Amino acid sequence: MKRLAKETAVYGLSSIIGRFLNWMLVPMYTRVFTDTGDFGIVTNLYGWVALLLVLLTCGMETGFFRFINKKEEKEPMRVYASVMTWVGGLAAAFIILVLLFLHPIASALEYHAPLEFLGMMLVVTAIDAFCCIPFAYLRYAGQAYRFAGLKLLNIFLNIFLNIFFLVICPYLYARIPEAMNWFYRPDYGVGYVFLTNVITTGVTFLCLIPSMRPGFQARPDWKLQKEIVRYSFPILILGIAGIFNQTADKILFPLLFEDKVEAMRQLGIYGACFKVAVVMVMFIQAFRYAYEPFIFAKNKSEGNTKAYSEAMKYFIIFSLVIFLGVMFYMDIIKHFVGSHYYEGLQVVPIVMLGEFFFGIYFNLSFWYKLTDQTQWGAYFSIIGCVATVAIIILFTPAYGYMACAWASFFCNLLMMLLSYFIGQKKYPIPYDLKSAALYTGVTAGLYVVGMYAPIESTLFRLGFRSLLLGVYVLLMIRRDLPLRELPYVGKYFK
Repeated sequence: MKRLAKETAVYGLSSIIGRFLNWMLVPMYTRVFTDTGDFGIVTNLYGWVALLLVLLTCGMETGFFRFINKKEEKEPMRVYASVMTWVGGLAAAFIILVLLFLHPIASALEYHAPLEFLGMMLVVTAIDAFCCIPFAYLRYAGQAYRFAGLKLLNIFLNIFLNIFFLVICPYLYARIPEAMNWFYRPDYGVGYVFLTNVITTGVTFLCLIPSMRPGFQARPDWKLQKEIVRYSFPILILGIAGIFNQTADKILFPLLFEDKVEAMRQLGIYGACFKVAVVMVMFIQAFRYAYEPFIFAKNKSEGNTKAYSEAMKYFIIFSLVIFLGVMFYMDIIKHFVGSHYYEGLQVVPIVMLGEFFFGIYFNLSFWYKLTDQTQWGAYFSIIGCVATVAIIILFTPAYGYMACAWASFFCNLLMMLLSYFIGQKKYPIPYDLKSAALYTGVTAGLYVVGMYAPIESTLFRLGFRSLLLGVYVLLMIRRDLPLRELPYVGKYFK
């Protein structure tokens, strides 16, 4: 259990820090790329990257862990070799097809930016998919610090190169162009974002070579490989539905407009303002790393349903604090993105509420995980995916990126409601609906008063909203979070 706690902290911290640091690149991007269409290209290609990573890994990470830990498996490295051969072969074939058919691929995607950007990202995606298997091996081998170190190296190198190419090089070029001409092109612009990915992925691949050796030294077993593929295929289908729920808006958006320049302009605004709402995503991610071990451990003890109910209540309480905090201080937080992107800030509350519903859905999802009825997770994801795509296709041509925000909202709301009502029949948990309704109602009332009160002065408006936020916090403390019961804090309060 000590090892589990330590490794959970290491893996979780590296993931959350990585997400946070990449998130902090957005202020720079939205100021460097004053043409919002440039950021639209980045948003669109990263949407494809997320989907392709799931396709190219084929659910084999889970298959790797399932088969390498089987008691009857006497040669665990043949599992590693078999999985690495499958994913590596698929990645190599994908790279060859991309290089041979880049023009037809770009035409099929209606992609109008320079072809080399698309080519770089597709090749990098294939290499990243292959690298997922050596990273899985590091987790299997208990090398948590090496895993986290390589992930953080990738992130810090990515940040450094972004700053170097997008800030330092333009500064130096403006003053000593003759010293920069040999490697820097001022008109390359957003291409340096993709070049940075090529370099960081290449460095990561080289650093992973020692971890690949056990797989190269063993002989792949083709019969075993078929078994792993057969086991992993349903996970692939679930993964595709899940990731498409998150990326459908970024992928489909440019395909729904005849004017591709306008499509990329709107997508750039939407993608940048979507990042503001990532505060909620990071909270859910942190909660998830703590909650998953807690839930599966609690499943063995008595009174577990009460613990699940309490965890849900506090998740809702703190999520709504975050929602009010972001919205009430939007006059300050809006400077996170450049002024060219301000028109898209109206999506932030919708996206944050959508992510809030997804967080509740994540909490609810444990009923089918604990009862081994994981097929329900696939059903919910597929239904949510169909709803998302339908809303985007039907309403985006008329309402632009606002339709994408509402698609995320309704998709997550639908999955949450389905999981709750079916879960209460399959695995009843007495959730505190009274508290959930109270805090949701108070949040809605404070939000309306705070956001629509006619206060012209920014300073007074922020002060008034701070008082409203204090009302919520006071309610939370008086009703559900008595400070006197908190360790180290309680003795200072009476």
